[in-house]
Amino acid sequence: MLLDKDLIRHFSDYLRLEQSLSENTLNAYCHDIELFREYLESSGKSMSVTAITHHDIEDFFANLYDLGIVASSQARILSGLKSFYRYLIQEKICEDDPTLLVSFPSIGRHIPEVLSYEEIVRMLDSIDLSQQFGHRNKAIIEVMYGCGLRVSEVVSLNISDIYMKDEFIRIVGKGEKERLVPIGKRTLNELMLYVKGERLHQEIKAKYTDKVFISARGTSLTRQSVFLLVKSLAEKAGIKKTISPHTLRHSFATHLLEGGADLRAVQQMLGHSSITTTEIYTHVSDEYLREVITMFHPRWHSQNTSTN
Repeated sequence: MLLDKDLIRHFSDYLRLEQSLSENTLNAYCHDIELFREYLESSGKSMSVTAITHHDIEDFFANLYDLGIVASSQARILSGLKSFYRYLIQEKICEDDPTLLVSFPSIGRHIPEVLSYEEIVRMLDSIDLSQQFGHRNKAIIEVMYGCGLRVSEVVSLNISDIYMKDEFIRIVGKGEKERLVPIGKRTLNELMLYVKGERLHQEIKAKYTDKVFISARGTSLTRQSVFLLVKSLAEKAGIKKTISPHTLRHSFATHLLEGGADLRAVQQMLGHSSITTTEIYTHVSDEYLREVITMFHPRWHSQNTSTN
């Protein structure tokens, strides 16, 4: 059987119906298999799934490396290929799994970019509330930073997920896992200013009436539009760091830990399945603590300013 678009579509149906993967994960896996298919086709390699070898897969990853694809993305792509071959073996399309001989790339711990609280405030202050969507845009930044949400969680947030009296929002995260996240009064107020004000004057298509954040077309916002918003506000605020919507989530977690929050509590709010994922933020905090002691402790300060 050939690795073609029909086979990838069957794999997609399998992921959706039998694995119950989220739409984002499903799309990512199928996109990665399509990348592999395109590589085989352009390289003149065999398109038969039974003829593909681990050498073909290793050549594919060498090509990804040459294209500048980072190790973490390569690891995700290999995970998708492994899932694909498990499906092929289960369906008795293949007998052997060539991905078993391919190792995951080494991924060093990358300390994410983090904004200071002052930079967050500058971003919020750069929003012109007199302009169309000003209150919406401010509510987006407040919710992303105030609740530590992923961009996909922000664009899919429903009005019915907001529990005003209890000051919680219900989030459906990766793998369709639900969690309750506290929402502070200031963030909730900004959110309600938009929902009960600016949003009421928008024409909203029937399918999206429960969605919180609405686009100019009356549909749910896209992740790309939130990405562009964050980049634009950072530029207006004079922030030179390379940031994305995820930077606000990183900042949320880091600021909590710097303030003394329990790591397990932060893990739960972020929706991480493993505490190891959350521990990356302790490294950011360690750097912060080193900066503080260097700047303000008299012995460290005198050591750094002394001359030989």
